[in-house]
Amino acid sequence: MSTESTTLHVGGASPYDVVVGHGLLDHLPGMLGDGVQQVALLFPGELGELAQPVLDALVEQYDVLALGLPDGENAKTASVANDCWEALGERGFTRSDAVVTVGGGATSDLGGFVAASWLRGVKVVHLPTTVLGMVDAAVGGKTGINTGAGKNLVGAFHEPAGVLCDLSLLTTLPGQELRAGLGEVIKCGFIADPEILRLVEADPAAAQDPASPVLRELIERAIQVKIDVVVADLKETGGVDGHPGREALNYGHTMAHAIERATDYEIRHGEAVSVGCVYVAELARRAGVLSDDLAARHAAAFALVGLPTSWAGAGFDDLLETMRVDKKSRGNQLRFVVLHELGQPRVLAGPSEDDLRAAYDVLSGGAR
Repeated sequence: MSTESTTLHVGGASPYDVVVGHGLLDHLPGMLGDGVQQVALLFPGELGELAQPVLDALVEQYDVLALGLPDGENAKTASVANDCWEALGERGFTRSDAVVTVGGGATSDLGGFVAASWLRGVKVVHLPTTVLGMVDAAVGGKTGINTGAGKNLVGAFHEPAGVLCDLSLLTTLPGQELRAGLGEVIKCGFIADPEILRLVEADPAAAQDPASPVLRELIERAIQVKIDVVVADLKETGGVDGHPGREALNYGHTMAHAIERATDYEIRHGEAVSVGCVYVAELARRAGVLSDDLAARHAAAFALVGLPTSWAGAGFDDLLETMRVDKKSRGNQLRFVVLHELGQPRVLAGPSEDDLRAAYDVLSGGAR
């Protein structure tokens, strides 16, 4: 196991570093910067033991407000955000104070939104504890909470002051949780970095081993994919030469978010992304823009690490209604990120309902 840390720099108007390695708390004060007196530490209540070393490190230099959150997507509500705002107000948090999050993707989303909205923006540093948090939620500055209408429909762009990805924390993850995070990693392989797919296909067991250099490389590559896309298109205004820009990171997510809502978020996000990518690959195949072989490679790659590639937990009409309020929709027109070739994402606008239904028939167990 390498003791060296890797620093991945995120450029742009608000530059910051993502540090990957082991035992990274020494980097935290530097990321918080000068002038910070109070720090709100947000973490799921069930992760109190993991958050304790961070709390111990912070109290040496700062006045710390520890805020335990509900677990998972249950934290991403207006009610929980309001509880956090009230706590910050009672403690007199000013614009020069900061937020630190310890937890998975939902914690980063909620904590980032609290930081973005408190006094119109205070510093936030993320310490993700899951693969999903490291490669997705903690990097890129998207924050958000859920509503009854769907996932992440309320939020803000608010880049962190830094991200610390301590790989030692991955040894605490249940195997199914670690595998779920690989859904976002493999997605990055399809949209931008085929080497990710090669690594997974060559040694799927190593890809799931928290102590493996293969998993570390996968995480670093997926983070770099996100950095490259986000720096080019922070606020999802579009790419160039037909590339969808930041929207490419939502590959598979239109169906994934519909499935998450249909299950009341009981399915893990990375599992839903796996299913969503298989769905959109079949949709692109039926629309005539993706080859049979590359469509089939989707299901094969996700299955290698034990992720689901089929799902039949709701009727198509219910899922379609949710997809119509997806953030990528424009008016009444559905938009999907699809592949034309490996690493070449494009937007498919207004696919036929026949293709949408037929792709779901395959996803839910029917034949091509």
